[in-house]
Amino acid sequence: MDATPIRLGQEFSGYASQVRHGIARVQATLPDLRELAIGGTAVGTGLNTHPEFGQRMAAEIGSLLGSSFREASNHFEAQGAQDAAAWASGALNTVAASLMKIANDVRLMNSGPRCGLGEVTLPAVQPGSSIMPGKVNPVICESVIQVGAQVMGNHLAITVGAQWGQLELNTMLPMIARNLLESARLLAAVSRAFADKSLAGLVANADTCRDYVEISPSMATALNPLIGYDRAAEIAKKSFATRRPVRELAREMTDLKPAEIDQALDPRRQTEPGLELGGSAGG
Repeated sequence: MDATPIRLGQEFSGYASQVRHGIARVQATLPDLRELAIGGTAVGTGLNTHPEFGQRMAAEIGSLLGSSFREASNHFEAQGAQDAAAWASGALNTVAASLMKIANDVRLMNSGPRCGLGEVTLPAVQPGSSIMPGKVNPVICESVIQVGAQVMGNHLAITVGAQWGQLELNTMLPMIARNLLESARLLAAVSRAFADKSLAGLVANADTCRDYVEISPSMATALNPLIGYDRAAEIAKKSFATRRPVRELAREMTDLKPAEIDQALDPRRQTEPGLELGGSAGG
């Protein structure tokens, strides 16, 4: 059902915030992933190895790879569990969920061009149908959704693997590593494709969006302070039944001045916080 207006810029600011939070969540897992179990030998006691072996090896690996690895502070945890990998996978799983939500939203807004929303237009990257000329499918969005499903499956397997450690040994480590690396690789690749081949070429269909706002019965919400809920609801219902703009009906069915109606039904004012007529807090 129609709710109150929202600007495309506000919609996409939410997506940008999801991405920023996702990046921060993944980065937060890196310190734990940099802890290495090396040096604990068979069960974490370090039997039959030099006391500084783990520390020196972590430093050498870090030097070779250009990162800052360190010996695990507790080898029994590091060898019997894979909690750091499960946490990292959880962060990637959250990113996958975010990207699936964004891709699905964009796909819905792009639907049409006549029998869907048509609020935005995505670039056509390939012919979309062998039997329907001119049909173009949102294939990049669909690839994002498929990657998200795969990452979620990987995360479930990693979660099972992490809890399947037996005492001081987790034999699921190869599967955990394989799935974690695949999730990171797939998300990185599809994120670039989504940004470069889809979002970068997205075009807002301003006229379509404006027409939707004007004909939406939800516009009547802004009339509540002026004429009351019941009369505003009457206008909203008639707008829905007749497909006539709320603005037009308000002029016919109320004693409000045109300037009062236009001020209350200013869509942009309804997208801002506040208690004044039309929603603006600052006049």
